[in-house]
Order: sequence, then C-alpha cells, then structure tokens
Amino acid sequence: MEGDAGPGDARRALGHLVEAVLASRGEANAVFDILAVLQSEDQEEIQEAVRACSRLFGALLARGELFVGQLPSEEMVLTGSRGANRKYKMWMRHRYHSCCNRLGELLAHPSFQVKELALSTLMKFVQLEGEHPLEKPKWEGNYLFPHQLFMLVVGGLLSPEEDRSLLLSQFREYLEHDDIRYHTMQAASDTVARATDGRPEVPLTFWNNAFMLLSSVSLPRQEGTLSSFYVKHTGQTWGTSTPAASLQEHRKAFQQMWLRFLKHQLPLRVCKKVLVIMHDSILPHLAQPSLMIDFLTRAYDIGGAISLLALNGLFILIHKHNLEYPDFYRKLYGLLDPSVFHVKYRARFFHLADLFLSSSHLPAYLVAAFAKRLARLALTAPPEALLMVLPFICNLLRRHPACRVLIHRPRGPELDADPYDPAEEDPAQSRALESSLWELQALQQHYHPEVSKAASAINQALSVPEVSIAPLLEVTAFEIFERDLKKKGPGSVPLEFIPARGLLGRREDLCAQHFTLS
Repeated sequence: MEGDAGPGDARRALGHLVEAVLASRGEANAVFDILAVLQSEDQEEIQEAVRACSRLFGALLARGELFVGQLPSEEMVLTGSRGANRKYKMWMRHRYHSCCNRLGELLAHPSFQVKELALSTLMKFVQLEGEHPLEKPKWEGNYLFPHQLFMLVVGGLLSPEEDRSLLLSQFREYLEHDDIRYHTMQAASDTVARATDGRPEVPLTFWNNAFMLLSSVSLPRQEGTLSSFYVKHTGQTWGTSTPAASLQEHRKAFQQMWLRFLKHQLPLRVCKKVLVIMHDSILPHLAQPSLMIDFLTRAYDIGGAISLLALNGLFILIHKHNLEYPDFYRKLYGLLDPSVFHVKYRARFFHLADLFLSSSHLPAYLVAAFAKRLARLALTAPPEALLMVLPFICNLLRRHPACRVLIHRPRGPELDADPYDPAEEDPAQSRALESSLWELQALQQHYHPEVSKAASAINQALSVPEVSIAPLLEVTAFEIFERDLKKKGPGSVPLEFIPARGLLGRREDLCAQHFTLS
C-alpha cells in the first residue's frame, strides 16, 4: 500500500485483490501483495490485511482449494511433474501457512487491536480446518483437529517475553467449548515442555502467562455436559470418535497439564497463585489427586506464607485420600511464629489449624504444645488477632480435658520458672504439659476490654459447647475501631468520691490549709 493511502483506500485495494484471486486462478500471485501488507508498519493497514486474509483463505478452505494430505516442500511442488490443479492447491496451501505464521507473529504486535484480530482470525481458521481438514482421515468418521495450527495459537499466548494477560482473557471465551478446552490442555502441556527443555532459567513472564492459561481451564462436573464443540465436522459421532467428548479423558489431560507445569522450580509468586486455587480448582478435577503430594510437600517445606497456603491441599489429601505424612504436626507447630498474625492468609491458616487439631485422638502433649505456643505468641499479638486466638486456645482445652491442667493444676508444685521451652522445634520435647497458661492471666490486664474479657474465660469453668471462631477469623483492626466508636458509654461517669466545692473548698485539703482565695 502507498504511504499516503488511507484505511479506506487500503480496504478497497485489498478487497479487489481478494476478489481477483477468488475469481481466477490466473490472479493467484496477487496473494503475495495481500501477504505483503501484513508486514506493514501501519496498524490500520495490518488490520485490513488480516481481514482480507480471513476472507480469502476462509473461502479457499470452504471451497476445498487447499491441498489435502502430507504437504511436500515448495521446491518439490514447483519442480515436480504434478498436474496444474494439484500444483495450484499445494502452492496455495503454502501461502496459507505463510499467512498463519505471520498471524502468529502478530500476536506479539504492540497494538492490542491487532493482537485481538489476529487471535480471532487464527481461531476462525482452526474452526474451518476442523470442518474442512487438510489431512486425510485414517478411517471414515475419524475426528480430525488442526493440532499444528492450534499449537501456533497456544504458543503465541504463552510468550516468554511479554505479558499476555489481556489476550488470554479474550481467549477464555473459547475455553467454554469442550473440544477447545481439551486441546488447550494438551497444547499447553507440550508448550510448557518445549519452553523448559534444556533451559536453566525460564523467564517469569512465561510462568505468569502459563499459569493464567492453566487456571482458566475449568472442567465440568458431570459427563453429560460435554456437548459444546467449536470445531464441527460432518459425519463425526462425537461420543465415540473423540476423547474431547469424554470427561475421563478431560481429567487425564487436566492432570497431565498441571503435573508437567508443577514439576518445575516455579517462582515463589507463581507458586503462591497455584496454592491459592489448589484445593477448589485443581484437586477436585484430578484423576489421581494423590499425585500432587510431591508438589505440596515441597511447598510445605519452604516455610512462611508458602507453607501456610500448602496446608489447604495437604488437608484434602490427608482427610479425603488417606495420605500418610510423617512429622506433619511438627512442621505445623514450626509455622507458629509472630508473623502468623500478620500474614495475608492468617484466616485460612487458623481455619485449617482448627480442623487439624479437632481430632480427639491427638496426644495431650501435642495439643498442650500448640496451646502454649499460641499463648506465648499472644503476648505480642495485635487485638484483632487476640480476639480469635484466645477462643481458639479455649476450644483446645474444651476438646482435650487432659490439657486443662494448664489452667488448673490442683496440688501442683510451685514453679520458680516456666519449664516450657519456646525454642524447641519438637512439640513432644517442649515440656508444655508441665507448664501453665499464665499468659492468659496476664492478658486479662490488656488495654482493650474485649481482649481482657476473652482472656477471663478461663476464670470460670469452660462451657461444653465450643465457641465458633469462624466469625472471628476475618476481624480487622479497622472493624474493632469502628465498633468501639459506635459504643455508647454510661450516662454519668463518677470521677471522684467526694464532690469538689470550689477550687479550694474540699474538706481537709492541704492546699486550703495554706492558701485562700481573695
């Protein structure tokens, strides 16, 4: 296109070229002029060229004018002794491949409008290639999906250089189709394997793009719902000819996709994102959830917030899939440090810790160690955390009567020092059961009245029903402050026992004995 031509001129010129190619094979070389505009620097011209290619090759696919079968190289096409019709179809299919490759490159164009148009055009070609396959079926009714073209699309989405989050959000609408979802899982698995093969370090951008694509895949719950297909082909029986119509095959592909992704040393930020969705978006859809144990135990051993997040997945594997995990409670005990009251995932951690410590079969020394560790940490915890931790400790004492010696030990020995060892990593060796929860008595003098009231619960016999901590898990300092502001105090507050009468008018006032007002 000429440099001073406007978008309208480019549209008309490209339209004439498309019509000429479709009207006569003698004008086939005009395809080169159309493809050349795809290389333009002008954004509007590129978009017009993409639309022109969509019309041209869409029509050629529908008319069956692209070669079907194993495509020979272009040199062999030009030098071979094939018929003119066969040569034309082979040559035009090479032009179609050039167009698709350029569209794949345009997925990295600076303009989002160009990226979006290139993606929708490639997906249109995926649909048309499925309806008019460019390879011969192995048997009648064989399901043919354009894997090579679709790999080009997925490879463009999983860029190692550029954040593709906006484009991936556009791609999500295609994942509503069962066949696209199934082949996306396969293509993503292969792309991740290729991108990491032999490379010592993979860019963070690639992992972010890959996670966004993988987390967008959501499997249906029931087999009968697999009936929405993007690529349709006449004569195919979906229920028997394609694994894309089987929920079991979907689960296998879903499992393979995540296992291939998680076997790598992921950046911590990506690891956190995976763990956040593990319990409700990944584990329920796996064919064999127990295969996630390696990833979850690696994450649990990292420590800090990563370990807190790994608890959710481990809880499901332990309770629903009978996972044996040695030293689990020792590591859980090790997660209790002052930072646990300030992390983003505090509510989730204490919810899970409450579940893990709910069994009445746990030994008394173990429960006592957790209660004592939490009580010691409570001395420096903020009020919003204390309002949740103090009922948590009392619930432990309710569930395990053997631990009530921590608050009431009749005829117990006088202790000169606390025998509890806070530096001991093994709860069995911490000597918590020999100690007492003196920290709760100290917190009865807390400046916040609600904390003081919660700590005073141990002064009376603990009620049998537990106190639900669920409403307390998400309490914030702002909520406590707002609640305190709305409280109404008593109408009159006594400030002195003997009311004052004047500045020096109080009886037996030392000042009144030496000074008078005149």
